[in-house]
Amino acid sequence: MEEISQSGEIKKTPKPFKTYQVLIPILLGLFVIGWLFLDEFNPDVFFTFDFTFYSLLFIILAFLLMLMRDFGMMWRFRLLTDNDLSWKQAFHINVLSEFTSAVTPALVGGSSLVVIFLIKEGINAGRSTTIMFVNLFLDELFFLFVCPIVFLFIPLSELFNSSSVIVSTFAVVFTSLYFTRLAWTTIMFIGIFKRPNWIRQMLLTLFKMRILRRWYSNVDLLTNNLVQASNEIGSHSYWFWVKAFGMTLLTWSSRFLVVNAVFMAFNPEHINHLIVFARQLILWVFMVVSPTPGGSGVTEYAFKEYYGDVFSSPSAIIFVTLVWRIISYYLYLLLGFLVIPNWISKSFSKNNQESENTAQG
Repeated sequence: MEEISQSGEIKKTPKPFKTYQVLIPILLGLFVIGWLFLDEFNPDVFFTFDFTFYSLLFIILAFLLMLMRDFGMMWRFRLLTDNDLSWKQAFHINVLSEFTSAVTPALVGGSSLVVIFLIKEGINAGRSTTIMFVNLFLDELFFLFVCPIVFLFIPLSELFNSSSVIVSTFAVVFTSLYFTRLAWTTIMFIGIFKRPNWIRQMLLTLFKMRILRRWYSNVDLLTNNLVQASNEIGSHSYWFWVKAFGMTLLTWSSRFLVVNAVFMAFNPEHINHLIVFARQLILWVFMVVSPTPGGSGVTEYAFKEYYGDVFSSPSAIIFVTLVWRIISYYLYLLLGFLVIPNWISKSFSKNNQESENTAQG
């Protein structure tokens, strides 16, 4: 565990991600895709696609939707830091956050590392922790808010209409996780906006245990900063939170609509786009409980099973699954792998230089 100094800096320098940490999720996903291809793929499927100029436009639209998703995340980071982050810094944090989420299981979560990324970009530890929780809170609020609205217009039979074993578990998993997230979001709301001192006391009590006592002073400083930052962020205007939630709506809606755009590229007829969008909400919940890095492997198989009724051929949905994952997942692995070494080099050399200057002063 890294220790946090009085200035909010992390003393221990984390090691860059290794190449194998990028290769594992890629290989898992490609293994499942390859297995599905060998089992069900028919080369004639390529002749069934009517790939036109409009198909290319929809593929481009899918990439643009991912850019809109990134823009929303960057804007939200800047908004929550009162524009203390530049657009370049917000870009780095977004890429690093997506990359860590892609190479770690969802249950472990890469979002917690956002605190480290923010600290390295000059945001103090307590404020960074609060921003991380606010990000999580807004994401969960989107899920809790959008699901009931969308499902009002769609019969449940259209959402869980597959005889596949994996799809038949979606309803149970989705229902249980929805109420779990409702409880978790309520706790976050109280901790961030109403009673941050409760969170402070709970953590301080926990770290009084002998096995955790060595970090008590760090946690004391961190939670004190957390309370101050929570009071600050809770004082923002109503319009501030409207903008923050608006960026959250843009971010997640854009990400889910990528599937609609990809489907339009290969099957422009007979698609109920509201059902396609709603199934993304359910699939997202399923990905959260996947034990593999970024849901790799599990997601590809679940996607193929869940959306198999959209295409007449199993081979077609396998190919579309690969295109979707390239745009929404594998691209972030590549981008993160390119960005991380340079960011670590500049970020930690800058912090080391500042520490040396402070010591000399």
